[in-house]
Amino acid sequence: MDDQPIIEVKNLMTWFPVKSGVLQRVNAHVRAVDDVSFSIPKGKTLALVGESGCGKTTVGKTLLRLIKATSGEVIYNGVNLLELSNKDLLPYRKKLQIVFQDPANSLNPRMLVKDIVGEGLRSFKITTGKEEYEARVAEVLELVGLGPDTLYRYPHEFSGGQRQRICIARALAVNPEFIVCDEATSALDVSVQASILNLLKDLQNRLGLTYLFITHDLSVVEYLADRVAVMYLGQIVDEADTETLFRDPKHPYTQALLKSAPSLDPDHRELIALGGEVPSPMNPPPGCRFHARCEKVFDPCATEEPDFYDVPTGRCRCFLHRPG
Repeated sequence: MDDQPIIEVKNLMTWFPVKSGVLQRVNAHVRAVDDVSFSIPKGKTLALVGESGCGKTTVGKTLLRLIKATSGEVIYNGVNLLELSNKDLLPYRKKLQIVFQDPANSLNPRMLVKDIVGEGLRSFKITTGKEEYEARVAEVLELVGLGPDTLYRYPHEFSGGQRQRICIARALAVNPEFIVCDEATSALDVSVQASILNLLKDLQNRLGLTYLFITHDLSVVEYLADRVAVMYLGQIVDEADTETLFRDPKHPYTQALLKSAPSLDPDHRELIALGGEVPSPMNPPPGCRFHARCEKVFDPCATEEPDFYDVPTGRCRCFLHRPG
């Protein structure tokens, strides 16, 4: 592991057209991702957090080109993936994988586990012959804690946690370097979440994997992530290393998120709800996008859009931290 980024996202924008009328003309855009930039060093985990609908899943899918970007760059090991044709992108597909939120819906119920996990092996022609194919499938199933008896069973025969292990095995089968974990534990019971998080951390240490971990669960973030980026209404508003962000959050939105998270700590039992409604990403407010819900709002917030300002171990998009 080193500090060289394996993934760099620069000024990424993903806007979805809104059409209306008989001629279906575009009259507006949903600004799901609006000028997002970050980088992830090899072997590290960046957590992307925020409320539902803030655009974090769209970032992950755009990064992998499962959704078309409007503009920006996604640099993987020095190559801009957004400039590649579909044919030129193919060699990179096996290096960048995804684990989806709901394992029940992301596994084909009519396929045996050996065929599900081996989909990538067949697509990329990684193995030759039945014996090598089944040996590789059995190997990755063992990596995620499942025995060879699972090969000839169907997804409905497993628990939610076991199904998510199968999804992780499917991603690992093609020897990826980078994995997007899109709410990979949110559909599971709390006790099962812990086992999956331990598995992801162990796999990262053993295989040198790099994660973009998308979640709204701050307790998961604190355990797994090296660095945290907080999203609000299509933009990253706060970014810092995990310890600093939890100990001393800089953006008022991050502060509100941490206060609204349930905790067993007697000093942090105050449970609050963020006030106001989330503005529409089709028509974001002028100035700071959080100003209408912010308790610390002052003069420039409603009219000027804040830039990123340097804070200890990170950056924050808030006028409170503007120099001078």
